[in-house]
Amino acid sequence: MLRKIYFKEMKDSFRDRRTLLLTVLLPIVMMTGLVLFYESMLSDGEGETYTLAVDEAFGEEEEALFAGVENIEFVKAADPEVVLEEGEAQAALVLESGFLEKVENGEEAGVTLIGNSFSQNSSMLMSQVTTVLGAYEKLVIADRLEAEGTPQELVQPFTIEQKELTEETAGVNMVAMLVPLILALAIGIGAGPSASDLFAGEKEKKTMEALLMTPVNRMTLLLAKWLTISTIGSLTGIVTLIVVALEITFLTEHMKSAISFGENVYLVVGFAIFVSVVYAMFIATLQMITSIMGKTVKESQSYSTPIMMIAVFPIMIISGIGINELSFEHFAIPIMNIFTVLKELSFGIINYEHLAIMIGSNLICIIVAFVIARIMFLKDKWVMN
Repeated sequence: MLRKIYFKEMKDSFRDRRTLLLTVLLPIVMMTGLVLFYESMLSDGEGETYTLAVDEAFGEEEEALFAGVENIEFVKAADPEVVLEEGEAQAALVLESGFLEKVENGEEAGVTLIGNSFSQNSSMLMSQVTTVLGAYEKLVIADRLEAEGTPQELVQPFTIEQKELTEETAGVNMVAMLVPLILALAIGIGAGPSASDLFAGEKEKKTMEALLMTPVNRMTLLLAKWLTISTIGSLTGIVTLIVVALEITFLTEHMKSAISFGENVYLVVGFAIFVSVVYAMFIATLQMITSIMGKTVKESQSYSTPIMMIAVFPIMIISGIGINELSFEHFAIPIMNIFTVLKELSFGIINYEHLAIMIGSNLICIIVAFVIARIMFLKDKWVMN
């Protein structure tokens, strides 16, 4: 009987165009947009040409300082800052009158760099200009020390070499933020319509009473409907993972080069799918409760909206924590633990203890929430009104 009711509910759900739209099309659209957005963030401005506004006294000698930078175009103007404000340049560089002469004579010379650090293009351009001027400054210092007969090592006694704990960490961190966020949202949004229709929808259409009058046990009905919601959420999660894997493989260069699971690729993918299924079961239980509470589909959706919004907050916490700094609570707290586990999997790390903590905590919450849903479903005041 459970199997028959389950298949009936699945057929009814997939007859609904909203379910197909939110289960298949929505993850594809969301993932495509975000994958391309994060890829552009990792490009570091490769292939981009930036416009730098300079004053009219900016000559060939000044341009020679930027000889090694090919993606900067200069726009000369009486007031470079006005050109920047009008949007005709991404940054403005104002050199003090007679800048090079003053530097050669050992006099104080001023440089003003104007830009918008909240603009990606402006920030990129300012970074390149700062790097060029910094290199020129070191060259001038070295020449002056040599002229004075002072070894350069006296001023720069040591050099600093900075290494990342993990290679290509920027690209992997982007994936570690991208996949869990969209996966959590897609599962919640994809399973939402079915969850609302299976309980609140039945009450709104006045079919719940007829359904409860059948000889089918209420527990069997509840379990079948929960399995339906969980299945749709799981399918949404699997589609999301497949879409992001294909798009990173065929549509990106930097994100693709950053990810390398080596021999663990099949295990990583398998555990990622398993984690998404567990999360779908957890969300399905919460959505089932909100649907039982709601008298109409609209009311049920209003109750379930905060659940989907909560999924956004863990990314704010996890994004600032290193992969080696994750602790027990990060894997034990539901919703947050899907971000932490998928973050580890994004780095190719398979920690069975962390996976067990994540699965165990979610299963405990599923059981508790399911008991609450069962108690509510057994009472007529929740299912008949």
